Amino acid sequence: MRSVLYHIKSLLKRAWLIGETSEDYVKRLRNHGIRIGKNVNFRFPYHTNIDMTRPCLIEFGDNIDINDNFTVMTHDFGTFVFREKYGDFVNCSGKVSIGSNIVIGRDVTILKGVTIGDNSIIGLGSIVSKSIPSNSVAVGSPAHVICSIDEYYQKRKTLQVEEALEYGCELANFKGGLDMLSISDFTEEWTLFLSEEEYNLNKSIRREVDSRLKGKVDIAEYLNRPRPYSFYNEFIEAIRLVLKKTKQNNL
Repeated sequence: MRSVLYHIKSLLKRAWLIGETSEDYVKRLRNHGIRIGKNVNFRFPYHTNIDMTRPCLIEFGDNIDINDNFTVMTHDFGTFVFREKYGDFVNCSGKVSIGSNIVIGRDVTILKGVTIGDNSIIGLGSIVSKSIPSNSVAVGSPAHVICSIDEYYQKRKTLQVEEALEYGCELANFKGGLDMLSISDFTEEWTLFLSEEEYNLNKSIRREVDSRLKGKVDIAEYLNRPRPYSFYNEFIEAIRLVLKKTKQNNL
């Protein structure tokens, strides 16, 4: 009877954890003594594994976005081997400090003694075994800096037009033509063409813009910055030209 009750309690706890929101998870971590700043988002709390054995050694800053299968370890039990070989037990732990304005990709593990500086990106599948300086993009196992955040920003600004046109072409082919597309199809690409008038007229795209910018930028000022295309139809015409050129090259 006791084993049945234990099994039921375990299932209920698991079901509750699966439905746990990021806000709930952050609250639970804080209750354990982990220091967490503002606007820290765990996209998949149930798939997050944070070492609770030494909560005082873990610190998160502000404005952090954390993706699936995230792990933080403050200790290493590899020294277990010493017990059999040397008849000794050796402790092994270290603080983990994650700065502010950080994006952490899927399947990232952060090991003991690591500091991640502000304004950094940790790429998919990284194992962070050494500290990462501020304003860096790091990836790999072990993770290493591949460029500065300024270099990555300039690279993305250069490639975004090419990628947006490629997406527009593929989407047009998938949907059966450019006439089947709408401004709402471009939930990220609007940065290349959206005018203030289009922003005001289109409720769905307005919600998308507001959710992306999160009040960090003045909308009117942002939409009046120089951009590759002055409005949506001009962007569509650019896609049309790429489709026409591709068709000619395939003849």
